[in-house]
Amino acid sequence: MTNKTTAPRKKLIEHSLPLDAINAASSREKSIRHGHPSTLHLWWARRPLAACRAVLFAQLVDDPSAWPDKFPTDEGRDRERRRLHKVIEDMVEWPKSTAADQKRFETAIEAARWEIARSTAWGLAEQPPARDDPKAVLEYLQTKAPPVYDPFCGGGSIPLEAQRLGLRAYGSDLNPVAVLITKALIEFPPKFANLPPVHPDAQEDKDLLGRDWKGAQGLAEDVRRYGKWMRDEAEKRIGHLYPKVTLDDGSEATVIAWLWARTVTSPDPAQKGARVPLASTFILSSKSGKEAIVTPIKDPKSKDGWRFQVKASGVTKTDLISAKEGTIGRSTGATCILSGANMPFSYVRERGKSEGLGDRLMGIVAEGAKGRVYLTPTQDHADAADIARPTAPDLEQVLPENPRDFKTPNYGLKSFADLFTSRQLTSLLVFSDLVAEARERAVADAKASGSI
Repeated sequence: MTNKTTAPRKKLIEHSLPLDAINAASSREKSIRHGHPSTLHLWWARRPLAACRAVLFAQLVDDPSAWPDKFPTDEGRDRERRRLHKVIEDMVEWPKSTAADQKRFETAIEAARWEIARSTAWGLAEQPPARDDPKAVLEYLQTKAPPVYDPFCGGGSIPLEAQRLGLRAYGSDLNPVAVLITKALIEFPPKFANLPPVHPDAQEDKDLLGRDWKGAQGLAEDVRRYGKWMRDEAEKRIGHLYPKVTLDDGSEATVIAWLWARTVTSPDPAQKGARVPLASTFILSSKSGKEAIVTPIKDPKSKDGWRFQVKASGVTKTDLISAKEGTIGRSTGATCILSGANMPFSYVRERGKSEGLGDRLMGIVAEGAKGRVYLTPTQDHADAADIARPTAPDLEQVLPENPRDFKTPNYGLKSFADLFTSRQLTSLLVFSDLVAEARERAVADAKASGSI
């Protein structure tokens, strides 16, 4: 048996990795829209799970050169590295929904766990657990392998993959949203592992009777069913605030975004207090073949003497260059579209504080049969969002007076509630209420089913 060593051992990551396979798997993750942890919440700068999994593995598994007594020749070390690279290649590919793919992925993860356990055991001058005993391997990793701690965990990719590899995983973050996402990924699922769903419809579903619930499958079934209840209930309560849009062919489409522009009173006395738009760009889409822009057009018959017009076909490069400018820049301030008068940031801030910034519907994005459709705003859709402002005491908290990091108070938007339109605020409050109601229903259903 090899003697226990305290000297740092060279890790696989210090020598080589199968980067082509890792990069390809990481790239494919971006296109997954269902059944992937990243779809829980669209967190910015999320690290690909494939890369996190590979890096953690390669940081914990020894390079063959660390054990000259076990791999005395260059040929033997190269052969061992190729084998370890194959373990990485097998485990980085996210499985499809088929049972066979899921089984292959599970087998690949078990193989990776054993490799980590083997390196850990060798370093402790111990024998690793049997390769064909996944439970023993997992128990060994939980007690002997080093824990993984990510002090700025963000969307939780690193703690999640550490946990998947059988390691003790810890994470922290200053952002409470990041903490909640990570808890939902790595803390909550194990509490409900291998338990059946508690939703009464799931328990009465003949297709699910007698099913062997593994891992978080039961929890996932409950999330789907209580989530559907929340969506249906939200549609009953606020669905009228989000009308569909009629396309040119007469069909109806679901709106996926209403794009708004802030407005400020023109400094030109001749405009008689008309509010003009503040937009950094008028480009809605610059994707090749799907270009779309919005143009502010002077129109004496329209409110404040202007209106927005969306152009989604025949957009030229010249149109895109012109639309890119918008009416406000980082250093130049803003420009009045009606008179061309300059509106420095000091003016915009003063107006925002004294009378408040307005808003105007700039464009509508709908989900058409062949992708996104960009449409000119209509008065009906503007009116749908023009509702009484609800009271939201929890969101009336004043934002910090820190002009370097919190810019909105400079423009009169002093509280969290001020950051949202009346319709957005109404929706947030409804969904917040529904989360609490869904929890109450889930607890009551769990008690009724005898789960708690």
